[in-house]
Amino acid sequence: MSTKDEVREFLISRRANITPQQAGLPDDGGERRVPGLRREEVAQLAGVSIDYYTRLERGNIRGASESVLNAVAKALRMTEVEREYLFDLARALPGGAAARSGVPAAVSVRTSVRRVLDSMAFPAIVQNPQQDIIAANPVGRAMFAPVFDTIGGPNFARFVFLDPRARDFYVDWPLACRTSAAITRFEAGRDPLNEDLTALIGELSARSPHFRREWARRDVHEHRTGVKAFRHPEVGLVEVAFDVLEMPGEAGLKITTYSPPPGTETAEKFSLLASWAATHDAAHPPQAGSGATRTQPGALPPAARTD
Repeated sequence: MSTKDEVREFLISRRANITPQQAGLPDDGGERRVPGLRREEVAQLAGVSIDYYTRLERGNIRGASESVLNAVAKALRMTEVEREYLFDLARALPGGAAARSGVPAAVSVRTSVRRVLDSMAFPAIVQNPQQDIIAANPVGRAMFAPVFDTIGGPNFARFVFLDPRARDFYVDWPLACRTSAAITRFEAGRDPLNEDLTALIGELSARSPHFRREWARRDVHEHRTGVKAFRHPEVGLVEVAFDVLEMPGEAGLKITTYSPPPGTETAEKFSLLASWAATHDAAHPPQAGSGATRTQPGALPPAARTD
């Protein structure tokens, strides 16, 4: 799908999600042919003409000013992430501000970053825009043992949509599906020239009906902070807070840390995971030159597997 088509479908989907009551408009009581706001109502809220907004919704946002795009985002009650996605789409159009260059995401991390990861007591991983885990500390590998134990390398999107173990690993698997698809769309908007990400979208679209359904929602999301719950095959239910840290100078890489509140059952389970990880690392030292935080598919012991 072209960027222009994506702009059109994204704006239509956001408009369909807003009721007149949510927008602070009087409900005339008349029957609406489509859900959500009418175009003229969005135009009114954004302070632009109906003709101009219609052009925008048809994907013609090239040349639209920052103030106009902000007004449309406000009228459609977009989240900060949705607004950023709209601006990314505008930059990607011909004649827009410079889009991201499509520089390949890094596939490894600096030795100094690996030392930082390994010094952390709680699970920590490094991801790229395709949701590949390209580095992790030992307890991070232990927490995501099923994800690492996959053909082709650890990738959250493939695990969520293509691995049947994901239904048990994620306490709320439908939410994990929605979130993964929304993250993928957001990253595609940030860097439409990312060939690896485009290939991932094509693969998931072809192989997973669940991905196709979630992709059609046109939701966007960026992990920043929050709470997750997993059913770990070794220690059972764990509930953790996560925080995402940007890595300036590293093409699209982010560090995610996972921490439990002190004194909780999850904190005790993390101690078990740390002990298990230490035992495993002693029994399976990394190969020379592979990097202390790099794990190859299938490197985890059978005890971590549920298939």
